[in-house]
Amino acid sequence: MHLHRLFFKSIFSLFIFFFAIPAIAQESDKYVPETDTLVLEKLEQWQDLKFGLLMHWGAYSQWGIVESWSICPEDYGWCQRKKGNYQDYFEYVKDYENLKTTFNPVDFDPAKWAAAAKKAGMKYVVFTTKHHDGFCMFDTKYTDYKITDPECPFSKNPKANIAKEIFNAFRNEGLWAGAYFSKPDWHSDNYWDPYFPPMDRNVNYDPDKYPEKWEKFVEYTHNQLMELCTDYGKLDILWLDGGWVRKKTKDEIRNTYINRLKNVGSGFVITDMINQDIRMNELVEQVRAAQPGIIVVDRAVHGKNQNYLTPENRVPDKALPYPWESCIIAGGGWSWVPNAKYMSPRKLVHLLVDIVAKGGNLLLNIAPGPDGTWDDGAYALLNEMGDWMEVNSEAIYDTRSVKPYKEGQVCLTRKKDGTVYAVYLAGKDENNPPSKIWLSSLQPSENATVTLLGWNKPLKWEKSGNGFYADIPEKFRKIPPCKYAWTIKISTIQ
Repeated sequence: MHLHRLFFKSIFSLFIFFFAIPAIAQESDKYVPETDTLVLEKLEQWQDLKFGLLMHWGAYSQWGIVESWSICPEDYGWCQRKKGNYQDYFEYVKDYENLKTTFNPVDFDPAKWAAAAKKAGMKYVVFTTKHHDGFCMFDTKYTDYKITDPECPFSKNPKANIAKEIFNAFRNEGLWAGAYFSKPDWHSDNYWDPYFPPMDRNVNYDPDKYPEKWEKFVEYTHNQLMELCTDYGKLDILWLDGGWVRKKTKDEIRNTYINRLKNVGSGFVITDMINQDIRMNELVEQVRAAQPGIIVVDRAVHGKNQNYLTPENRVPDKALPYPWESCIIAGGGWSWVPNAKYMSPRKLVHLLVDIVAKGGNLLLNIAPGPDGTWDDGAYALLNEMGDWMEVNSEAIYDTRSVKPYKEGQVCLTRKKDGTVYAVYLAGKDENNPPSKIWLSSLQPSENATVTLLGWNKPLKWEKSGNGFYADIPEKFRKIPPCKYAWTIKISTIQ
């Protein structure tokens, strides 16, 4: 009943906005710079790291399905229900949540993962401590829907506090630790109130009408995040997902309504216009009191608490003027699926080079299976990546973009001291470097040293218009020190 009142109240207010408020100029810059000096220093360091690991893992991996989304009553092909009692939504949710009682990843070995990530050249990890379904992969005291609950068979394992084990293992290898955390929690009675059926991904009641209930959810969220920031050692990144849980202005609500009218096919959902304010500014202050300088990524929420942007499963077509990171699936899906096919090492090398040349970082997702292991394909991919990085890492780490970031098959990066790297990406059937590499967009200075990574002997080069070309030695071409891409290092350019 309250939703009907909310609907008509919202429609009335939004029509007033529509006629009384002039059109709002579309924002051209979606990034708000940070002002905290400690965070700025940390962001600069993070931009030097370039390559990280993302892991989606939870009880849902037992079914080999998409993480969390199958219990969301939205109708998309990628979140269809195909396991358990899938013909009855509420019975399906019971079956899904009952996966807690069978989740027992006895082969969980985070040290092995950390060693493989380090070998591949990864410098940080972001782990899903809690996804939208609310199942916690850490020992929270605020819910029993967690890996350490006695009803979960893995709770008896000495490594039961999975998030802590992962953070410790990766820190031991010198990697930064990042905690993924979902702001929405579909298991919480204070987010999806069992009195009302959920309609979509959003809270299923009006927080303005039930402020006490909403305040309990806000406190629950703050409490869990403070657990992670006080009981799990040094955290470098807090990676918050579920951007629809945010404070919404009247202008945002008005624009949501207008966009829905323009895109009727996407469906009109009144809960899209509900204000879900979890007091992020207050939360970030608390988090940084416990973890000074921690990077906060409030994904897809425009404002000062989104310290870097995170395009998902895509790469921007040009360099961006702010910190950013592409999160990309290595194989299968975000969560584990049987018989996953992983991207080729060539594709991964080229992907990393392309992203770094545009000034970004790559966060590569690998999903553990229900037994606590990675697929062999994941290890094979990271191993080959490590071989390439062993030769070429100086063209990746501690670099920034340089115009033009790419010319033909050559991507460009630069060190802060002015050193420029030209990374030649091998063509589809190209297994050896060409005899010459041309660039028309930049030229070494008169006294520059021009070398090949993995060769380290001066190259012969000549000016060509405003650019140059370099001769690649025959010996290097016949037995290159790495596969998939080769790098020219230029000490100084004009």
